[in-house]
Amino acid sequence: MSVFAEATSLERRRLWLLMLIALIVIGAGMGLRDPWPSDEPRFALAAKQMVESGDWLFPHRGSELYSDKPPMLFWLEAASYTVLRSWRFAFLLPSLLAALGCLALVYDLGRRLWNRQVGIYAASALLITFQFVYQTKRAQIDPLVMFYITAANWGLLVHMLKGPNWRAFWFGCFCAGLGVITKGVGVLALLLFLPYLVAAFGQWNGVSRMGEGAWWRWTLGLIALLLAMSLWLVPMLLGAKAHAGDPAYAAYVNDILFHQTAGRYSKSWDHHHNTLYYVPIVLFTWLPLSLTYPGTLPRWWRALKAKDARVLLPLGWILLLLVFFSIPKGKRDVYIMPALPMLALVTAPYLGELLQKRWLRIAGLVFIGIMGAAMLGVGAAALVAHPKFASEFATARGFEDGGHSLWWMAITIGAIQLLLIATLRVRRAVAAVAAGMAAMWLVWSLWAYPILNDSSSAAGLMQDVRERLPAGDQLGLVAWKEQNLLMLDRPAADFGFTKPWHDQYAAAVKWQAEDAAHRWLFALDGVMAHCVDRSKAISLGHANRREWWMFKADAVIPGCLPSEDVDRVPAAAQEE
Repeated sequence: MSVFAEATSLERRRLWLLMLIALIVIGAGMGLRDPWPSDEPRFALAAKQMVESGDWLFPHRGSELYSDKPPMLFWLEAASYTVLRSWRFAFLLPSLLAALGCLALVYDLGRRLWNRQVGIYAASALLITFQFVYQTKRAQIDPLVMFYITAANWGLLVHMLKGPNWRAFWFGCFCAGLGVITKGVGVLALLLFLPYLVAAFGQWNGVSRMGEGAWWRWTLGLIALLLAMSLWLVPMLLGAKAHAGDPAYAAYVNDILFHQTAGRYSKSWDHHHNTLYYVPIVLFTWLPLSLTYPGTLPRWWRALKAKDARVLLPLGWILLLLVFFSIPKGKRDVYIMPALPMLALVTAPYLGELLQKRWLRIAGLVFIGIMGAAMLGVGAAALVAHPKFASEFATARGFEDGGHSLWWMAITIGAIQLLLIATLRVRRAVAAVAAGMAAMWLVWSLWAYPILNDSSSAAGLMQDVRERLPAGDQLGLVAWKEQNLLMLDRPAADFGFTKPWHDQYAAAVKWQAEDAAHRWLFALDGVMAHCVDRSKAISLGHANRREWWMFKADAVIPGCLPSEDVDRVPAAAQEE
């Protein structure tokens, strides 16, 4: 990727400044917090157990194999830790690098398909979008999937619009394969073939002609895709075969290859929403980029009428992705996040003109103004009127000061955003919007992370457990969550994670009885039911919206076991 080829010094400085801003905004707060639920502790725990056990092939969640996701993110987090030796930095590093990679790829596509200014606009539009920054500041799989799909799109678009460039095409197919072993959906990048075929057979402007006899080069793309997938699939299948005597490994293979892919798509078992679920996502979580829709829609239409393949391919792919994820019942906002880089790309050619429009500048100020007024209003109301929501939030988080620090943070963000509007006004509305978004992310990251970390990550809870556990004694976990084992930061016994809670409790009590003098149980309040004498147990208080206890064998009521209904009673406690 010749990002700097024939670039002027000013263009280089603009790109480096943009990447520096991205590094600061997305990287702010790294080292100030631990993994937060729901997904971050799960993935960090899998990575941590890889490092500790040396088994990088089969992820574990405690004593169980973890088959919900392929191990790509876990590998990268574990590799980051081996370099940085700090989990607080390592678990967020893959998302940060994925974000910077997406920005570089989108810039390069804009540069190649149009010019360098369009490339800067494309990367800037992506960086300013709420969902992009929000998700890349978290350690979930989706930023990594977005990067691999964007890399795949880069290779395919360079080949299909500026080619033939077979190396770029093969690279794109290989990246699609890496996306498959990251979350399974990386292959969706290949949906670009559909608008490409429309452009090729419809004689659209700007589409590459591959010439006759190129069919065998196309097939090499399939080989590149399968090669990337085999980097994990082949060792995994061979490893599972080596454990043929253990049914857990056969179940792992079946679950991750079939149940978690085709099964999850065709028969979604969670996150059910209606067909139009993604409409508010593309309108509101893609703000402020979505403010440009009234200006880009007619311009896209004119480009399509003019048969501009540079607009057809990314725009057609976005629509196909939206349709694909709208079909199943299970939907989440992050599923369509890979469309964001392509949306920024196809919006960028018109941004130079649109940003001069008064209506768009006013819309941007209104957006920042509403956000700032809401922040200021909520913070002030919480401090002055002490409404129910503020009290409940403070209680749930265990804040002794009523959460005053967070409410002052909200007031600060709101005040900064409103001050930017008053100072920069319509003439510099673009700067007001960009600075307002940056201020929100920076203040949130540097102010809220340290305040929320103990209650969000269970760091404070598990520190209390460590302090109460006598030296040399052992701890067993019942109805536990990933953050409990992760933040305990010492070996502990568990009795399964996916097993019903009443079965975990029965196994835990039996384990404890084998060395009653030196074994403690850590358990969720609900699972103890009437089988634990709470007067002899230690209350650990409230964390992660749950009540936790630890107790020795003398608190256990002999012969008492919770009913199977205990798994359903604390439904709220099972939610993150």
